[in-house]
Amino acid sequence: MSGDSDCTRTSPSAGSPSDNEFLPDRPKYVCSLSPDLITKAREELQEKPEWRLRDVQALRDMVCKDYPTLGTCLDDAFLLRFLRARKFDYDRALQLLVNYHTCRRSWPEVFNNLKPSAIKPVLESGFVTVLPRLDPEGRHIVCIRPDRWTPSNYPITENIRAIYLTLEKLIQSEETQVNGIVILADYKGVSLSKASHFGPFVAKKVIGILQDGFPIRIKAVNIINEPRIFKGIFAIIKPFLKEKIANRFFLHGCDLNSLHQNIPPVILPEEYGGTSGKLDISEWNELLLASEEDFLHDFSQLVLPCDSSPHDMLVSGDADEKQCDDSLRGMKPQLYYCY
Repeated sequence: MSGDSDCTRTSPSAGSPSDNEFLPDRPKYVCSLSPDLITKAREELQEKPEWRLRDVQALRDMVCKDYPTLGTCLDDAFLLRFLRARKFDYDRALQLLVNYHTCRRSWPEVFNNLKPSAIKPVLESGFVTVLPRLDPEGRHIVCIRPDRWTPSNYPITENIRAIYLTLEKLIQSEETQVNGIVILADYKGVSLSKASHFGPFVAKKVIGILQDGFPIRIKAVNIINEPRIFKGIFAIIKPFLKEKIANRFFLHGCDLNSLHQNIPPVILPEEYGGTSGKLDISEWNELLLASEEDFLHDFSQLVLPCDSSPHDMLVSGDADEKQCDDSLRGMKPQLYYCY
């Protein structure tokens, strides 16, 4: 991700050709998709290679016209992420882009000082990692293990920061933009005390980002080793899930055979009945930490203009905190009952 974020500089009006002399060259997009993935993108995402740059320019023009102070990157490759995530529907891609920025600006606890070195303790704990092998559909498997988190060490927002940076790294790949990702969440050992940190306010924020504020396709969420308490956790999450996403949740319990119906053993570590050796978090941690400078450069393009606020750009408003607090009070008895 790089390039100018100021529409007034990147889209000069006709009749002022001299201004072009001072414009930096925007990186030229070069497609890295294989012929098979180009075909898949055409069939599943309505992406036509011959119209691709025209579509990107159309989205860029919409940003400059409707949100001239959005402060976004306008490079072809960056805007393509949003078009692919919304199957080249211009209006929905624009809404996703605006929501992407709104989410970042409205939750400073998560997005301030967001860089790999800042979440190193989370990475070292093994709370989130990416398995080294792709599934048969060419999708990365993001493995989340809440039992690796000790609440007294750092707040839950640090875990969210680590997940977000993981997704940012993955979505840089055009293959991931087309194929999407799969989540594997191991809830072994999750207690009531840990579950209480994930109330409706946090749940709505996180799900709002994953569903409507980030350009990634989540194709499946596999839950394994979930305790009885997970019924209460899912009761908190489900009201915020769209039906399409809710239908992609698979609860396997302790049944590894059930998990293997969705994720082949050949790509799973031994901990989940797989044949790819012990779960090793070092490779992903090293890759993410080595991307520090790239993240600093990329995120420097996403600046909050001084004449606007996050709420000015919100497409679909969040429920207020009072409503979330009321929901939490209603959910607590359910959590205790399930526990």
